[in-house]
Amino acid sequence: MTAENILVIKHGALGDVVLAQSPFQAIRAHHPDAKITLLTTKLFKPFMEKSGLFDEVWVDEKPKFWQLARLWDLKRKLVSGKFNRVYDLQTSTRSSSYLGLIPTSQKVEWSGVAKGCTHPHNNPERGKLHTIERQAEQLNHAGIKYIPKADFTWAISASKDFNLPSPYSLLVPGGSAHRPEKRWPAVKYAELANLLTQKGIAPVLIGGKAEQDVLDEIMSLCPDCIDLSGKTGLEDLAGLGDKAVLSVGNDTGPLHLIAAVGCPTVVLFSNASDPARARPRGADVTVLREADLADLSFETVVKKLKFPDIS
Repeated sequence: MTAENILVIKHGALGDVVLAQSPFQAIRAHHPDAKITLLTTKLFKPFMEKSGLFDEVWVDEKPKFWQLARLWDLKRKLVSGKFNRVYDLQTSTRSSSYLGLIPTSQKVEWSGVAKGCTHPHNNPERGKLHTIERQAEQLNHAGIKYIPKADFTWAISASKDFNLPSPYSLLVPGGSAHRPEKRWPAVKYAELANLLTQKGIAPVLIGGKAEQDVLDEIMSLCPDCIDLSGKTGLEDLAGLGDKAVLSVGNDTGPLHLIAAVGCPTVVLFSNASDPARARPRGADVTVLREADLADLSFETVVKKLKFPDIS
């Protein structure tokens, strides 16, 4: 019997990739002996290679329609894979168009929303579903009935040891620079950091270059913070979340991974995004939503925190 060749497509931001972990596991369990390739973006290649779920991880450079040479390279790669089945978990216009790059003579089975695909997810309400339920339903239509709980032990085991004091908390005050409406004000994070310090819980800041202005402001108002901005790989977020006693953050990718490993998490949403469709998932996640996050009070957030007894 010819071995199966399976392609999984998932680009997305970090939160999207985190939420796809359960579907990734389900696909591997359903095709235990198959060669499974993930097509993703450059950022996630080293991270997903550590998962052990894929035999290969390919980088999609996402060529523009006028970049004919690069499009031809992508077509040649997809054809050379000789895939029996494709699970398009991105389900974008771009990823759906890739079906057209594979000759019909290959008779590839395709799960997604591409026109003419063999296993369409044709629920007209799919856009209203949370990402996890939407992908679970899509896989169900393709014959995969069981979606396991997301398991990031592989990421935790690959994380660095930052030698942090115990107990510690994680604060994720940033987010997309072009979406400032998704950020709770830095001064309120600083107020929270000072409270955590008073309670004997070290506040640890998570972020990158795009959030440096926010992180600097918090550090200036709470010098006791531990600043790990720019020092964490994706797997490190899992390791940090695994040992943190609590986390608070905006609707941003790192918080998805921190929540997914079971860290008690409070996530803050404005009207700029819908938690019903894309909230972080984990064992202990609380969502607070305010139309304008500037109006979300410090006291409201504190009331939702579960402080450990460290007496």
